[in-house]
Amino acid sequence: MTPPISPQTLTFWRRGQAVTLDNVAPDRTLLEVLREDLHCTGTKEGCGEGDCGACTVVLGEAVGGQLQYKAINSCIRLAHSVQGMAVWTTEDLPSASGELHPVQEAMVQCHGSQCGFCTPGFVMSLFGMYQNTGGGQGIDRAQAQVELSGNLCRCTGYRPIFDAAQQMASLPLPAGCGVNEPVVVAALEALGERPAPPANGAYLRPTTLTRLLQDRCAHPRAQVVAGCTDVGLWVTKQHKRFGQVLDVTAAEELRRVETYPHHIAIGAAVSLHKAYAALVSERPPLKTFAQRFAGLPVRNSGTLGGNVANGSPIGDSMPLLIALGASVVLMRWDARRQAVAHRELRLEDLYTGYRTNVMRPDELLCWIKVPRPVETEFLRVYKISKRFDDDISAVCLAIRMTLDGGQVKTISIGAGGVAATPVRARQTEAALLGQAWNADSVMAAVATLRAEFQPISDMRASAAYRQTVLGNLLQRFWLESQGLQSINLESVSMEALA
Repeated sequence: MTPPISPQTLTFWRRGQAVTLDNVAPDRTLLEVLREDLHCTGTKEGCGEGDCGACTVVLGEAVGGQLQYKAINSCIRLAHSVQGMAVWTTEDLPSASGELHPVQEAMVQCHGSQCGFCTPGFVMSLFGMYQNTGGGQGIDRAQAQVELSGNLCRCTGYRPIFDAAQQMASLPLPAGCGVNEPVVVAALEALGERPAPPANGAYLRPTTLTRLLQDRCAHPRAQVVAGCTDVGLWVTKQHKRFGQVLDVTAAEELRRVETYPHHIAIGAAVSLHKAYAALVSERPPLKTFAQRFAGLPVRNSGTLGGNVANGSPIGDSMPLLIALGASVVLMRWDARRQAVAHRELRLEDLYTGYRTNVMRPDELLCWIKVPRPVETEFLRVYKISKRFDDDISAVCLAIRMTLDGGQVKTISIGAGGVAATPVRARQTEAALLGQAWNADSVMAAVATLRAEFQPISDMRASAAYRQTVLGNLLQRFWLESQGLQSINLESVSMEALA
């Protein structure tokens, strides 16, 4: 039965003024509102699932008196999630007299557009880069490739678009094209002072953890969202309807990464981009893997907490976090005691089956605790997918190991794409723990790992392929632990092959 839909007012900042829209259903996407209500048809709908980037817009949020910019996919972002933020679309960049913004002019001069369908999305991703680098300063080709990985183009081959990314800093900014950040920040802070939606509203986005847990207790059937990068697909592809939505991303306590002597705690509202930046700062070898998690617009919207709570068997975060020994903190509002209750468990113990978990209807996943690295650990995480960028894994394997006198002192292995849930390879860990770290013990463990799981065959890979690759990745881990890097394509440059 389709739940009753209760529309609600939405207000955000655009083109120098507050835009207020009445009767916006809680499950309408930002793209629908922009195109259908505001007639911003420059923002395109391509894939409807956050893959192609044609729908990219830029959000601005006032944080600590500063304006933070994020390029996001509007096709899978629920409209009410931008309440109180600033929104820029491709129509907003030229001056009132029609002069092009430097990101647009660079695309023209570098011939970065052919059929033009993807161009607005590329322009907005470039605009996000421009604002976050002080006018496009210092952008090299590698950075452009990483930050544009969420935008697809069938025509140009990308070279002229990368040229535009590097050239935009050298172009003048016409009068009327720039962002007056103090004015926008003041406007957003004023919007934040408006009365909050009613406690029984259709779209709940509380600003404190206590209120968030109370709302969950009062509305256990509301659809929880934390970035919408997966729930958005339920709307656009499965045509699901939600009568009430509970958004965790405004709870101030959960928007932080906190550092402690033995672990870091990542709040459930921390974006994937910020969460992976925290993990990379502690473990630099994770940089490439972090950049391969979808594209930047998805990482800007999605949260690590949402990725973990969603529990997809092909989600990339979970194998890594399992290997790192992460735990999750589940919290709820105890109405009888009028207090917050919580419990902590290892991440791999969260799941009970395909997209099912041990959480109570009134519980929320609030924190992910990740142990800090030790000096002797050797860590690798491998993502196998059909495309290098912006793709879903067929297999993901993460391994963390420490040695003592040539023997395996500790070993933890997380795997994705090989079972109904993200899993820990306990049998393989047991086969290696305490053993000499040599070719013989590794080959024995390879056989154990291949037999430990019974993956399925699907559109991404066959079961036999997945089992074979699991063993091959463990062999690769062994070879890399011995200093061999030439087998790693990430270490090979195109210049070296020329």
